[in-house]
Amino acid sequence: MIQISRLTKRFGDLTAVDNLSISIEAGEIFGFIGPNGAGKSTTMKVLACLLKPDQGAATVDGLSVRTDGDAIRQRIGYMPDFIGYYDDLTVDEYLQFFAAAFRLPRKKRRPVVDAVLELTDLTAKRDSMVASLSRGMSQRLGVARVLIHDPKVLLLDEPASGLDPRARIEMRELLSELARMGKTLMVSSHILSELAEMCSSIGIIERGRLIFAGSIDDAYAKVKGGERVLIRLEAADNLDRLVPSVAARLTADQRVASVSADPGKPGVIRVELEPGEHGHHFLIERIIQGGGRVAAFTPQGVNLEDAFLRLTKGAVQ
Repeated sequence: MIQISRLTKRFGDLTAVDNLSISIEAGEIFGFIGPNGAGKSTTMKVLACLLKPDQGAATVDGLSVRTDGDAIRQRIGYMPDFIGYYDDLTVDEYLQFFAAAFRLPRKKRRPVVDAVLELTDLTAKRDSMVASLSRGMSQRLGVARVLIHDPKVLLLDEPASGLDPRARIEMRELLSELARMGKTLMVSSHILSELAEMCSSIGIIERGRLIFAGSIDDAYAKVKGGERVLIRLEAADNLDRLVPSVAARLTADQRVASVSADPGKPGVIRVELEPGEHGHHFLIERIIQGGGRVAAFTPQGVNLEDAFLRLTKGAVQ
């Protein structure tokens, strides 16, 4: 559905997107991950035909962003990271305006607007002024707006930005429902836990260059090292002295790759074993030798944040 091949976009001396290649299949939710300034928004703007590439090619539903801009715009819904609203309109008026802008026949506008209001759970806000909406409701309205013309592809740039936990969950459920309806989604986000729960594949970009593209399981497998364990020591008056002592004993063991104390959680130590090492009994022995007692012992798996941090730091070549 979306094919990007050796795409490059420059702004003066700055190369925002550098030789980028990505393939997104129909019906996927593709998570686009990267630090600020990595090139995510620029890539989406090229796909939305708002920017012309300097080199390379990109197609949406088989249409070229270089030559088929008008046709692509009929097939996509683009939601930027910062949305401009007409504050003096009601929610219903706002969506009616865009229905007209997309040249929907007048007889179809009412049922279409009603349908997207219901889908985005905004029916109760139909007569509310756009300016009165909460951040979460505003983001929902942004999604409703891009659905007006029933596009095949949705390009959503930070749709969960600034939302509280409940609103993020609701947004995730909405995007998952859109995928079940057969739409292809490209979603950028800094909230990696949200992407891990809904995306079928991800791409990690840094300084305009693609670091990784594939399934989340493939990302986990690529960065997988030794097992990780979170250890909480039993509270003691000398905890500040005890943690460094225990950490030193653990670090001295050749089976341990790294040890770090969590500065925000007194008495908590994170231990990563060397690749191929399994079993944790010797850790408890080392802790006891260091004068400590274990209050909690929790093995941890790799998550998307681990994968992102290790891949973007160049830990995996």
